[in-house]
Amino acid sequence: MLQKTIRIVNRLESILLLLLFALLFYLLQPVETPKNLRLAPHRSVDAIITQLQKRRIPVGRLDGWILEQLGTPRGGWVYLGKNRMNRLEFLLKIASPDTRFKPVTLIPGETTVIFLNGLAADLDKNVSRLRNAYRRLSPWPEAGILAESYNIPLHYSEERIINYLLNLSRRRYKKLAAEYHVSFDPRSWQRILTIASIIQKEAANRREMPLVASVIYNRLKKRMRLQMDGTLNYGRWSHVRVTPERIRDDNSTFNTYKHRGLPASPVCNVSEAAIRAALHPARSDYLYFFRNDRGTHDFSVSYRKHLKKVRKKREELRREQARESKGKSRK
Repeated sequence: MLQKTIRIVNRLESILLLLLFALLFYLLQPVETPKNLRLAPHRSVDAIITQLQKRRIPVGRLDGWILEQLGTPRGGWVYLGKNRMNRLEFLLKIASPDTRFKPVTLIPGETTVIFLNGLAADLDKNVSRLRNAYRRLSPWPEAGILAESYNIPLHYSEERIINYLLNLSRRRYKKLAAEYHVSFDPRSWQRILTIASIIQKEAANRREMPLVASVIYNRLKKRMRLQMDGTLNYGRWSHVRVTPERIRDDNSTFNTYKHRGLPASPVCNVSEAAIRAALHPARSDYLYFFRNDRGTHDFSVSYRKHLKKVRKKREELRREQARESKGKSRK
C-alpha cells in the first residue's frame, strides 16, 4: 500500500513538473507588440484579453488567468519599450502601474508657465511643485525643455517629471552642440537658445527659420537693435499682442526696440528646427523682414526697400478698408 502511494505521488510530481515546464515554455515564447500600447477603460480581465486580441496580440484564457494573479491592469497608455519580448515580460509590463504613461506635447514657442499649467492638469499633479522644481533644476527660465512630445510615466512625482524632461532635453541639446562643433557650457548654449527662441517667435514656418536667423545675426553684427515683437512675448505676455504702449513702457532686456543686443535669456521653449537655424543660419545680407499676404515674410537688405514694402502693404489695407466701407454704405 505504501509503495502504491509513493508511485502515485511520484506520478503526480512528474505531471506537475511537466506542467510547470510547459507553462515556463509557454511564458518564454516571444510576443510581437507595439512599443506603446493603449488599454481602454475596462472592468474585467476578459475585456483586456479581447482588446489585445483585436490588436493581433496572441493571448488567450491562460494569459487572462495569469493576469488575474498579477493584478488587473488599469486602462491607459502602457510603455512596453520594445516590439518583441517573451510572454511573461509582456504580461508583467501590462499589469504593472509603473509602465503607465501619458503623452504630452510642449508646443514650440510656448512659455514654460503655460506648459506647466497644462502638464499639472493633464497628469493631475501639483502645479506649484512643478514650477518650483523647474526653477530649481533648469539652467534657464525658458527653453530648459525641448519643445516636442514626451511620454510621462504617471507614477512620477512632480520633481521626477521635471528631472526627466530636463535630462532628455539636455541630452538632445548636447548632441546638437556636438553635431555643430560648438561649446555646450551653460552661457554659450543660453545664447544659442535665446536666438532660437526669437527665431521660433518670428518665423512663419520652418523653411523661413534660417533666413530669420540670418537677419538676427546680421543686425547683431552691425550693432543694430533687433526691434522684434517676438522678444516681448515672454513670460505672462506670451499670447499678448505687442502694442506701441507696451513698447514704450517695457524697460526690460526683452524689449529689443529699446535694448541693444539679445534679451537676457530665451523668451520661449524652442524646437530642434529653431536651434538648428540658430546654429546654422542662412547666408544673406538681409536686415529686415515684413509679413506678406501669404502669411510668410518678405526679406529686404535695406531700410529703403523695407519701407517701400511697408508703405505698399499699408496702401493695400487702406484700399481694402475703403472698399468694405463703401460696400456697407450701399447696404
